[in-house]
Amino acid sequence: MSARLQAIKWERPHLTILNQLALPHSSEYIEISDARAGHYAISSMQTRGAPAIAIVAALSLAAELSTMHFDTSASPRTHIHMQLDYLATSRPTAVNLFDAITKLKHAVDTTITDNGQVVRDTYVQMAERMLDADVKDNMAIGEHGAQLIGNDKVRVLTHCNTGTLATAGYGTALGIVRSLHAQGLLDRVYFTETRPYNQGARLTAFELLTEEIPAQLVCDSAVSALLRSDPMIRAIVVGADRVAANGDTANKIGTYQLAITAQYHGCQFIVAAPTTSVDLYTKSGADIVIEERDEAEILVQTGFERQGVLEGRLERVEVQVAPVGTRAWNPSFDVTPAELISAIVTERGVVVKQSGASEFDMAGHMRGE
Repeated sequence: MSARLQAIKWERPHLTILNQLALPHSSEYIEISDARAGHYAISSMQTRGAPAIAIVAALSLAAELSTMHFDTSASPRTHIHMQLDYLATSRPTAVNLFDAITKLKHAVDTTITDNGQVVRDTYVQMAERMLDADVKDNMAIGEHGAQLIGNDKVRVLTHCNTGTLATAGYGTALGIVRSLHAQGLLDRVYFTETRPYNQGARLTAFELLTEEIPAQLVCDSAVSALLRSDPMIRAIVVGADRVAANGDTANKIGTYQLAITAQYHGCQFIVAAPTTSVDLYTKSGADIVIEERDEAEILVQTGFERQGVLEGRLERVEVQVAPVGTRAWNPSFDVTPAELISAIVTERGVVVKQSGASEFDMAGHMRGE
């Protein structure tokens, strides 16, 4: 993980996050003191990315609990369950959040004690372990992915933001890019702007510039032309908010069309995700609930006034792009069918389809087969 860029800072009992709505021109940290502040940070997209959402949710409640005193074991359990259920309503698509909530509830429910402080401390320690584990898992994903893609200088393309800003550190798809770069195998990474929230143009650009990784921004609509014109592009690498049991993958809107053009141009399409993003209870992508966001995110563009940025004076402005009265459809995610995915990389290794199969056996991967 880069020492220069840290999106989540935890020093018990203090949680601070990098406000991603202010990036890339201002590095503003916000203190998250309780579950309500954590919920707002997630739903407003001050923090985003499936792994980061889970970690911020878990630690926001840890910060809250750290300032509370409980006499009996029943009262912290009741409070923890209530607040975790509330945090679950922040964003519906990313499975990491619900996986973390299930594990945290299980940890406090199975702690045998009558001491409320022990139950509280059990929760806080579990949340802290999740933070540490996410960084280790992401670094493993980076290594497995780099081995899959690179044996000589390559170019890759990525979508949205899947790096340090979207995780506890290092990143998933962008972690693979980092590993390729560290091994001297990356010639260049292309990254999409990722409309309508511009996570690529704002956040991925910020990370890549910070770490001096050779990169080039492209319009979402230019990827097919790029694949045709640049034969050095070995793979499109994306993250995931939820991977179904058959490998169907929900990710940032625009991922599906990237998979289609990758297949047409004979380019590998690789999903990078920790096993916490794998949902074996969801049989296929047809069962994944897709979040739909405010249509204003498409109709209105928000940013910083250019001259002010050049002068070091930040002034946030809104620009009305579409005519007033225009209606818009704004799904935050889409689902890429497993048949379009070349491989799924987790911290445990690379998952590929059996010969002749159109779907993945994610359950087998989770069992270690």
